[in-house]
Amino acid sequence: MRPSRPYRVFRGVALAVVVVGLIAPLLWMIAASFKTNVDIYDTAKTFSFSPTLDNYANVLQRANYVQYIGNSLWVAFAATVLSLVLGVPAAYSMSRFNMRRSALVVLMARVIPGVSLLVPWYYVFSNLRMVGGFTVLILSHMFVSLPLIVYIMMGYFDGLPTELEEAALVDGLTHIGAFRRITMPLSVPGIATAGILSFIFSWNNFMFALVLSGADTKTLPVAIFDFVGYASIDWGGLMAAATVVTLPIMVIALFVQKYVVSGLTAGATKG
Repeated sequence: MRPSRPYRVFRGVALAVVVVGLIAPLLWMIAASFKTNVDIYDTAKTFSFSPTLDNYANVLQRANYVQYIGNSLWVAFAATVLSLVLGVPAAYSMSRFNMRRSALVVLMARVIPGVSLLVPWYYVFSNLRMVGGFTVLILSHMFVSLPLIVYIMMGYFDGLPTELEEAALVDGLTHIGAFRRITMPLSVPGIATAGILSFIFSWNNFMFALVLSGADTKTLPVAIFDFVGYASIDWGGLMAAATVVTLPIMVIALFVQKYVVSGLTAGATKG
């Protein structure tokens, strides 16, 4: 049944408002990254201004952002890979062997705010002399990545038909062999989805890195604070740094969005 014209108009207006509300801050951030601090405070130059690349030069040179980009890539990549190695088999076991209590524990870990664990973590890891290193950052990011991967992959495995695995068991394969040779190839879209989302969450993680990182292990979200001083804020540099953090992950999200959507919905339509 075709929607009425007033409904279509209302839907279009509502969609436009939501899109503008989401995109406007991003566009302002990108525009401000090409302005001087004087132009940012001048409302008359909101749209008409002389662009400059000095903010980006300041970000890439003075603030040593090349090192911070490498730190973010390494922490996000390592946390994602380790979480996949541990989370995919765990999700398969919970799905196939009805380990609902373990699944409830994973769900609780997914719900509990990570900030509530920062003080105990800092106390434990400082006594172990691990604060400031990459190891503690990777472990802390895995607290977010691992439950997310298990949660996504459990739903995906629940949607896969068990008949193929049962046939493999009849042919002589073990449960591990059936998982490796049958289930894993069928689960590539779900694994890719979980890995992409895990990488994005780890890349954007701020609180853990703020408390647990050191001078040489800062990630990009923490390094942005270098432009916030006690007496003043370098808004141009801050916006350029935020753009450096935001745009790469947005480009990745745009390119892989169809795979993420298909991976999230495939588990609900199979079986």
